Amino acid sequence: MKRQIIKIDEDKCNGCGQCITGCHEGALQLIDGKARLISDLFCDGLGACIGTCPVEAITIEEREAEPYNERIVIENIARQGVNTVKAHLHHLKSHGEMNFYNQALDYLKEAGYDMCQFKEDEAPGCGCGGGNPKTISKAPAHSEAGNLSTELRQWPVQLHLINPMAAYFDNAELLISADCVPYAYADFHRRFLKNKIVITLCPKLDRDIDRYVEKLAAIFSNHTIKSVNIVRMEVPCCGGTEMIVQKALEQAGKMHFVKINIVSIDGDII
Repeated sequence: MKRQIIKIDEDKCNGCGQCITGCHEGALQLIDGKARLISDLFCDGLGACIGTCPVEAITIEEREAEPYNERIVIENIARQGVNTVKAHLHHLKSHGEMNFYNQALDYLKEAGYDMCQFKEDEAPGCGCGGGNPKTISKAPAHSEAGNLSTELRQWPVQLHLINPMAAYFDNAELLISADCVPYAYADFHRRFLKNKIVITLCPKLDRDIDRYVEKLAAIFSNHTIKSVNIVRMEVPCCGGTEMIVQKALEQAGKMHFVKINIVSIDGDII
Protein backbone atom coordinates (compact mmCIF):
# COMPACT_ATOMS: atom_id res chain seq x y z
CA MET A 1 0.00 0.00 0.00
CA LYS A 2 1.04 3.61 -0.54
CA ARG A 3 1.34 5.75 2.57
CA GLN A 4 3.44 8.46 4.15
CA ILE A 5 6.67 7.27 5.71
CA ILE A 6 9.97 8.88 6.65
CA LYS A 7 12.94 9.15 4.31
CA ILE A 8 16.53 9.62 5.52
CA ASP A 9 19.08 11.45 3.36
CA GLU A 10 22.29 9.48 3.99
CA ASP A 11 24.47 12.29 2.63
CA LYS A 12 23.08 14.74 5.19
CA CYS A 13 22.88 12.29 8.13
CA ASN A 14 25.83 12.79 10.48
CA GLY A 15 25.05 9.82 12.72
CA CYS A 16 24.32 11.92 15.82
CA GLY A 17 21.50 9.58 16.84
CA GLN A 18 19.17 12.30 18.12
CA CYS A 19 16.36 10.98 15.93
CA ILE A 20 16.58 7.62 17.70
CA THR A 21 15.33 9.12 20.96
CA GLY A 22 12.67 11.05 19.05
CA CYS A 23 11.15 7.85 17.67
CA HIS A 24 9.35 6.09 20.52
CA GLU A 25 8.03 3.53 18.07
CA GLY A 26 11.52 2.05 17.61
CA ALA A 27 11.51 2.40 13.83
CA LEU A 28 15.01 3.92 13.74
CA GLN A 29 18.41 2.54 14.64
CA LEU A 30 21.96 3.79 14.22
CA ILE A 31 23.74 1.37 11.87
CA ASP A 32 27.18 1.88 10.35
CA GLY A 33 27.19 5.47 11.53
CA LYS A 34 23.90 6.40 9.87
CA ALA A 35 20.27 6.50 11.04
CA ARG A 36 18.30 3.73 9.36
CA LEU A 37 14.59 2.94 9.11
CA ILE A 38 14.55 -0.69 10.21
CA SER A 39 10.86 -1.49 9.76
CA ASP A 40 7.98 0.02 7.81
CA LEU A 41 5.67 -1.63 10.38
CA PHE A 42 7.05 0.60 13.15
CA CYS A 43 7.00 3.94 11.29
CA ASP A 44 3.71 5.80 11.68
CA GLY A 45 4.72 8.46 9.16
CA LEU A 46 3.84 11.31 11.55
CA GLY A 47 7.40 12.57 11.66
CA ALA A 48 8.17 13.02 15.36
CA CYS A 49 11.80 12.35 14.52
CA ILE A 50 12.02 15.25 12.03
CA GLY A 51 12.19 17.92 14.71
CA THR A 52 15.05 16.13 16.49
CA CYS A 53 17.36 16.04 13.45
CA PRO A 54 19.85 18.96 13.58
CA VAL A 55 20.88 18.61 9.91
CA GLU A 56 17.41 18.22 8.34
CA ALA A 57 18.23 14.78 7.00
CA ILE A 58 14.71 13.41 7.59
CA THR A 59 11.68 14.15 5.44
CA ILE A 60 8.30 12.53 4.76
CA GLU A 61 7.58 10.83 1.45
CA GLU A 62 4.70 8.83 0.08
CA ARG A 63 5.67 5.41 -1.20
CA GLU A 64 4.77 1.75 -1.13
CA ALA A 65 5.22 0.51 2.42
CA GLU A 66 3.90 -2.14 4.77
CA PRO A 67 0.91 -0.90 6.76
CA TYR A 68 1.82 0.58 10.12
CA ASN A 69 0.91 -1.87 12.90
CA GLU A 70 0.02 -0.15 16.17
CA ARG A 71 -0.33 -3.36 18.18
CA ILE A 72 3.21 -4.47 17.29
CA VAL A 73 4.49 -0.98 18.08
CA ILE A 74 2.75 -0.59 21.45
CA GLU A 75 3.88 -4.06 22.52
CA ASN A 76 7.46 -2.94 21.89
CA ILE A 77 6.96 0.47 23.54
CA ALA A 78 5.33 -0.98 26.66
CA ARG A 79 8.65 -2.66 27.50
CA GLN A 80 10.28 0.78 27.66
CA GLY A 81 8.24 1.98 30.63
CA VAL A 82 5.28 4.15 31.53
CA ASN A 83 6.76 7.48 30.47
CA THR A 84 7.55 6.21 26.95
CA VAL A 85 4.02 4.84 26.60
CA LYS A 86 2.59 8.20 27.70
CA ALA A 87 4.75 10.04 25.18
CA HIS A 88 3.61 7.69 22.41
CA LEU A 89 -0.07 8.08 23.30
CA HIS A 90 0.30 11.86 23.39
CA HIS A 91 2.03 11.73 20.01
CA LEU A 92 -0.86 9.80 18.44
CA LYS A 93 -3.53 11.95 20.03
CA SER A 94 -1.89 15.25 19.12
CA HIS A 95 -1.86 14.15 15.46
CA GLY A 96 -5.51 13.10 15.56
CA GLU A 97 -4.69 9.41 15.09
CA MET A 98 -7.50 8.26 17.37
CA ASN A 99 -7.84 4.87 15.68
CA PHE A 100 -4.22 3.99 16.50
CA TYR A 101 -4.61 5.64 19.92
CA ASN A 102 -7.59 3.42 20.77
CA GLN A 103 -5.78 0.34 19.43
CA ALA A 104 -2.91 1.12 21.80
CA LEU A 105 -5.26 1.49 24.76
CA ASP A 106 -7.01 -1.77 23.85
CA TYR A 107 -3.68 -3.61 23.81
CA LEU A 108 -2.58 -2.15 27.16
CA LYS A 109 -5.91 -3.12 28.74
CA GLU A 110 -5.80 -6.65 27.31
CA ALA A 111 -2.20 -7.06 28.50
CA GLY A 112 -3.28 -6.25 32.05
CA TYR A 113 -1.65 -2.85 32.48
CA ASP A 114 -3.05 -0.41 35.03
CA MET A 115 -4.89 1.96 32.70
CA CYS A 116 -4.88 4.70 35.31
CA GLN A 117 -1.21 5.23 34.49
CA PHE A 118 -2.10 6.23 30.95
CA LYS A 119 -5.66 7.57 30.91
CA GLU A 120 -6.18 9.51 34.11
CA ASP A 121 -5.94 12.92 32.43
CA GLU A 122 -8.24 11.96 29.54
CA ALA A 123 -10.89 9.70 31.02
CA PRO A 124 -13.11 10.88 33.89
CA GLY A 125 -13.33 8.31 36.66
CA CYS A 126 -10.16 6.51 35.62
CA GLY A 127 -7.40 6.20 38.14
CA CYS A 128 -6.99 9.15 40.42
CA GLY A 129 -10.29 10.11 41.99
CA GLY A 130 -8.33 12.89 43.68
CA GLY A 131 -8.95 15.03 40.62
CA ASN A 132 -12.66 15.16 41.33
CA PRO A 133 -13.74 18.41 43.02
CA LYS A 134 -14.89 18.01 46.61
CA THR A 135 -15.68 20.39 49.45
CA ILE A 136 -14.49 19.18 52.85
CA SER A 137 -16.67 20.24 55.77
CA LYS A 138 -15.14 19.86 59.21
CA ALA A 139 -15.25 21.74 62.47
CA PRO A 140 -12.07 23.84 62.77
CA ALA A 141 -9.45 22.58 65.19
CA HIS A 142 -8.17 25.09 67.74
CA SER A 143 -4.66 25.08 69.15
CA GLU A 144 -2.22 27.59 70.53
CA ALA A 145 0.61 28.44 68.14
CA GLY A 146 3.05 28.25 71.03
CA ASN A 147 2.38 24.53 71.41
CA LEU A 148 3.35 23.73 67.83
CA SER A 149 6.86 22.89 66.66
CA THR A 150 8.32 21.41 63.52
CA GLU A 151 9.56 17.83 63.53
CA LEU A 152 11.53 18.27 60.30
CA ARG A 153 15.09 16.98 60.75
CA GLN A 154 16.67 17.50 57.32
CA TRP A 155 16.57 19.48 54.10
CA PRO A 156 15.76 19.08 51.22
CA VAL A 157 12.78 16.76 51.39
CA GLN A 158 11.72 16.39 47.73
CA LEU A 159 13.15 13.27 46.11
CA HIS A 160 14.22 15.21 43.01
CA LEU A 161 16.56 17.29 45.19
CA ILE A 162 17.75 14.76 47.73
CA ASN A 163 21.34 13.47 47.67
CA PRO A 164 21.10 9.70 48.27
CA MET A 165 24.57 9.74 49.87
CA ALA A 166 23.58 12.29 52.55
CA ALA A 167 24.80 11.30 56.01
CA TYR A 168 21.40 11.83 57.61
CA PHE A 169 20.22 8.57 56.02
CA ASP A 170 22.61 6.54 58.23
CA ASN A 171 20.51 4.50 60.69
CA ALA A 172 17.46 6.51 59.66
CA GLU A 173 13.84 5.78 60.28
CA LEU A 174 12.57 6.64 56.82
CA LEU A 175 9.23 8.30 56.07
CA ILE A 176 8.21 8.31 52.41
CA SER A 177 5.26 10.66 52.04
CA ALA A 178 3.07 11.50 49.09
CA ASP A 179 3.07 15.26 48.53
CA CYS A 180 -0.59 15.84 49.44
CA VAL A 181 -0.56 14.10 52.82
CA PRO A 182 0.70 17.01 54.99
CA TYR A 183 -2.14 19.17 53.62
CA ALA A 184 -4.81 16.56 54.28
CA TYR A 185 -3.65 15.31 57.68
CA ALA A 186 -3.49 18.11 60.24
CA ASP A 187 -1.29 16.30 62.77
CA PHE A 188 1.28 15.18 60.20
CA HIS A 189 4.36 16.38 62.11
CA ARG A 190 3.51 14.74 65.42
CA ARG A 191 1.88 11.57 64.09
CA PHE A 192 4.18 10.72 61.16
CA LEU A 193 7.24 12.97 60.93
CA LYS A 194 8.59 12.86 64.49
CA ASN A 195 12.07 11.22 64.63
CA LYS A 196 11.91 10.41 60.90
CA ILE A 197 13.91 11.39 57.83
CA VAL A 198 11.31 12.34 55.25
CA ILE A 199 11.19 11.98 51.47
CA THR A 200 8.27 13.46 49.54
CA LEU A 201 7.11 12.63 46.02
CA CYS A 202 4.03 12.49 43.81
CA PRO A 203 3.66 9.24 41.84
CA LYS A 204 1.06 10.87 39.56
CA LEU A 205 2.56 14.20 38.54
CA ASP A 206 6.32 13.83 39.01
CA ARG A 207 8.30 12.90 35.94
CA ASP A 208 11.10 10.34 35.65
CA ILE A 209 9.77 7.78 38.11
CA ASP A 210 12.57 5.42 37.06
CA ARG A 211 15.05 7.96 38.44
CA TYR A 212 13.08 7.96 41.72
CA VAL A 213 13.48 4.19 41.93
CA GLU A 214 17.23 4.53 41.31
CA LYS A 215 17.62 7.19 44.01
CA LEU A 216 15.71 5.22 46.61
CA ALA A 217 17.65 2.09 45.69
CA ALA A 218 20.89 4.02 46.25
CA ILE A 219 19.65 5.09 49.69
CA PHE A 220 18.77 1.52 50.63
CA SER A 221 22.08 0.21 49.25
CA ASN A 222 24.41 2.72 50.88
CA HIS A 223 22.85 3.20 54.30
CA THR A 224 21.51 1.15 57.16
CA ILE A 225 17.82 1.99 57.26
CA LYS A 226 16.14 1.13 60.55
CA SER A 227 12.55 1.35 59.32
CA VAL A 228 10.56 2.23 56.21
CA ASN A 229 7.22 3.99 56.56
CA ILE A 230 4.91 5.09 53.75
CA VAL A 231 2.07 7.55 54.16
CA ARG A 232 -0.09 8.23 51.12
CA MET A 233 -3.51 9.44 50.10
CA GLU A 234 -6.48 7.13 49.51
CA VAL A 235 -6.78 8.02 45.80
CA PRO A 236 -5.75 5.13 43.52
CA CYS A 237 -2.95 6.93 41.70
CA CYS A 238 -1.21 7.52 45.02
CA GLY A 239 -0.77 3.75 45.32
CA GLY A 240 2.18 4.23 42.96
CA THR A 241 4.14 5.34 46.03
CA GLU A 242 4.18 1.75 47.26
CA MET A 243 5.21 0.45 43.82
CA ILE A 244 8.16 2.86 43.67
CA VAL A 245 9.42 1.81 47.11
CA GLN A 246 9.01 -1.89 46.33
CA LYS A 247 10.92 -1.59 43.05
CA ALA A 248 13.69 0.32 44.81
CA LEU A 249 14.04 -2.36 47.47
CA GLU A 250 14.19 -5.05 44.79
CA GLN A 251 16.79 -3.10 42.83
CA ALA A 252 18.88 -2.66 45.98
CA GLY A 253 18.52 -6.33 46.89
CA LYS A 254 17.11 -5.39 50.30
CA MET A 255 14.21 -6.71 52.33
CA HIS A 256 12.32 -4.41 54.67
CA PHE A 257 9.03 -4.53 56.47
CA VAL A 258 7.21 -1.48 55.10
CA LYS A 259 4.53 0.11 57.24
CA ILE A 260 1.84 1.83 55.16
CA ASN A 261 -0.62 4.46 56.37
CA ILE A 262 -3.39 5.72 54.09
CA VAL A 263 -5.03 9.10 54.62
CA SER A 264 -8.48 9.93 53.30
CA ILE A 265 -9.30 13.14 51.45
CA ASP A 266 -11.30 14.11 54.57
CA GLY A 267 -8.11 13.95 56.62
CA ASP A 268 -8.70 10.68 58.47
CA ILE A 269 -6.41 7.65 58.69
CA ILE A 270 -7.99 4.69 56.94
